[in-house]
Amino acid sequence: MTARLMEGSEAIAEAMIAAGCRFFAGYPMTPFTEVLEHMARKLPAVGGVCMNAESEIEAVGMAWGAAATGTPAATGSTGQGLSLMQESLAEITLARLPLVVLNMARAQGDYYQATRGGGHGDYRHLVLAPGDVAEAVELVQRAFHLSVRWRNPVLVMGDYYLAHTARSVTVEPLDYGPRPHLDWALDGSTGGSGQAKLISFLGSAKQRHHVGYDLSDHYAACAADSATMVASVEPIAECLDTDDADVVVVAFGTPATYAKAAVRQLRADGARVGLVRPVTLYPFPTDVVAGAAEGARAVAVYENNQGQMVDDVRLAVLERAPVHFIGGLSLDGSGFGIAPDLDVSVLRHRIEQVLAR
Repeated sequence: MTARLMEGSEAIAEAMIAAGCRFFAGYPMTPFTEVLEHMARKLPAVGGVCMNAESEIEAVGMAWGAAATGTPAATGSTGQGLSLMQESLAEITLARLPLVVLNMARAQGDYYQATRGGGHGDYRHLVLAPGDVAEAVELVQRAFHLSVRWRNPVLVMGDYYLAHTARSVTVEPLDYGPRPHLDWALDGSTGGSGQAKLISFLGSAKQRHHVGYDLSDHYAACAADSATMVASVEPIAECLDTDDADVVVVAFGTPATYAKAAVRQLRADGARVGLVRPVTLYPFPTDVVAGAAEGARAVAVYENNQGQMVDDVRLAVLERAPVHFIGGLSLDGSGFGIAPDLDVSVLRHRIEQVLAR
C-alpha cells in the first residue's frame, strides 16, 4: 500500500478498521473527538457501526453489548470521559470481554488511571503507549489482537499531539495469526436450548434450583487468567545508548520523542546519556529499566504531570541509582497538554542538571 499523509486521528481510525473493528462508540471530547468523527465516516463503508452516544457511560455500555456478541469493538475518550467509564470497564474485565479503549489524553496525568484503574474489584488492563502516529498504527492493531487473545480490555494511551500531528504512514492489516474461536460469544445460537450462554461480571455459571453458586470461584478464575496474561505478555521498551550511560532518561508517549532528541544532542556533544521509552505501560518493562540503571549514576524521569510513572521507575531501579523527577505539569490555556515545557532545549537543560550532580 502507498503511504499517505494523515492526521493521527484518521490513521488510528483506519488502523482500528484494518484490525477488524466493526463497532465503535464514543462521546465527543477533544482530542478524542476527531477519532470518533473519522470512525463515523469510515466504519459504515465496511459494514460497521459507529454510535455517537449521549455520554461516555452510554458509549461504554454500547461497546460492552457489541463485544459480548464477539464483534471486535472499541470505545474511548479523554481521561475525564474515561473516569465516567470506570465502573463498566471494571465489570467488562471481570466478565472477560475483549475491548479496545482509547485515551486521547490532554497531558500525561492519566497514567495512574490507565495502569492502576479507577474501577472496583481486582482487575488489570493491558496498556500500550505509542510514541508517534506510525507506531500508533501498529499498536492499535496489536491491541485488538491482545484483547481477543486474553479476553481482556486493552487501553491505548495517546495525547493531543498524537491525535493532531500529520505524518506519512501506511495503514495495512497486520497478521497476528488466526483469531481464537469465540465459543463464549452471545450469537443467539443457543437461545431457547436450555444451554443458553451467560456473560456477566458475576461469572458464566447459572444459579439453578438445588445447585450451589460461589462467586469466589469466578473471582479466583479471573485472577488466575489475569496472572497468566501478565506473565505471558512481553513488556516492550525502546532503548537508546543505555549501555554506557551515566544518566538514563525514562519517558513515554509523545514527550519521549522530545527527550530522545535531547539525549541525541547531548550524546553528540560527548555526554554519556541514554533513554528508555516504555511502550507497554502495563506490564511495565521493569527488567529493561533495571538493566539500564545498573551502571548509571542517576536516572531522570520526564512526564507531563506531577510524577506518576516515576513510582514504577523507582520500583524497577530499587536504589541501583538515584531517581530524579525532571518533569512537571505543563499545559496551554485550554489544558490540552500542548506544553510550553515540551521543548528539546528545556529537556536538555534538565538532563544537564542531573548530569552535573
